[in-house]
Formats: sequence, structure tokens, C-alpha cells
Amino acid sequence: MCGRFSQHRTRSEYLDALAPEIPFNGALDPVPVDRYNVAPGTRVLLLNQRDDQLCLDPVRWGYQPHWAKEAHRPPVINARVETAAGSRMFKPLWQHGRALVMADGWFEWKKDPDDAKRKQPYFIYHQSDAPLFFAAISKFHPDALEPPEDDGFVIVTAASDAGLLDIHDRRPLVLTPEAARAWLDPTLTPEEAGTLASEGAVPVEEFSWHPVDKAVGNPHHQGHELLAPIDNPLV
Repeated sequence: MCGRFSQHRTRSEYLDALAPEIPFNGALDPVPVDRYNVAPGTRVLLLNQRDDQLCLDPVRWGYQPHWAKEAHRPPVINARVETAAGSRMFKPLWQHGRALVMADGWFEWKKDPDDAKRKQPYFIYHQSDAPLFFAAISKFHPDALEPPEDDGFVIVTAASDAGLLDIHDRRPLVLTPEAARAWLDPTLTPEEAGTLASEGAVPVEEFSWHPVDKAVGNPHHQGHELLAPIDNPLV
């Protein structure tokens, strides 16, 4: 799964890595986003395409349609790529709300096989330190002065494999820049999006990871030090 991630570069750095040739609707200031510990329930810069232009909108990480809220089901933050396209909750988002989350890496907690309460956080990132683009699906109203309560987005996840499986059995669906550009295309059919999700993912072999301080478990903690490797991890 993906429950925390880092989004700390400037907006221009992400867009230059993704699609410098596509017009951006808005101003790009040189100030870094500077969020090293993005948590669910907060508003996140969500990259989407409207009228052949790229847009960034602050959207809440988490999705809870009205029927789920009435059934007292909590907001969800992830959607499995294997089932999202056909599920009651996510099918409309898969069809009309594809977006991207810009990131520099994400955190996963590795469990001690002998003690489930004993966990060690790891930071996972591209070996080249390149920006990452998580596939996301969303529902939001960019022009609304007061966003509806059920506006939100979820990060699409896929099964882990290779060495990353030792950390966690799920991971964000990280798309290559080419696949990420196609994911945003409003003319892409849901079936084509499914093919893209399986064929356009960055392979696990291109990622690195290391243990980090448990301070990342508190969303109030921010700063580059959260990404620093530690010695003697718990797990």
C-alpha cells in the first residue's frame, strides 16, 4: 500500500521530468513543495489534464462517496489496480478521474515476522533519484469555491515483487514518464488505461530503499532528515 510519501521538489522539476512540451495552466513559482511526510486526509497537489493543458489542483487524499459514509465506511486512500476498474466505488473514477501524484519516494513499514507490532519504516525511491509519478484516480470539482464532501483521490497500488516484497506486499503504481503522460489523456479508454497500468509501470528493479527514523510515523514531523538512512533498523 502507500500511506505516506514525499513531495518536496519544485513544481517545475516534476513537470520538466514529465512533459515539458505540454502547456501548463497556471504559474510555476520556484519554491519547493517541501513536504517530506505527506499523510492521508491532507490536500495534495494532484496533476491532471483539462483542455489539452496540465493543471495542478489541491485535492484531499482519501475518498468516501456518500453511500460509503452513510454505511459508516471510512475514507479509503488506495485502490488495487487488479480490481479498481470494475469496482462499485472506483469504476467512475477510473473512467473519468485519472490523475497523477508527483512524488520523490514513499514510505512503507516492514513488520517483524515474529511480532506484528514491531515495525520499521523504509524510504523507497528511484535509483537515479528521478521524480516519481503515482497513478491516481479522483473525483473533484476544480472550479468549486467549496469542494463537495466526497471530493478526493486515491493512489492506485500494485503487487510488489523481487526484493521490494521483503518490505511490503503492495506498492504505488509508479508509471514511466511516457506512460504517465498517456494516463492523463482524457481520450484514453478505461480498457486502454488497464493495459497501460500493467505495461507502463516502472519495474521494481529500478528502486532502492533504506531504513529511516520512526519519526516519520508522526505526520507533524517534516524535513529532509526524515529521508536519511539509519543504522541498526528494528527489522
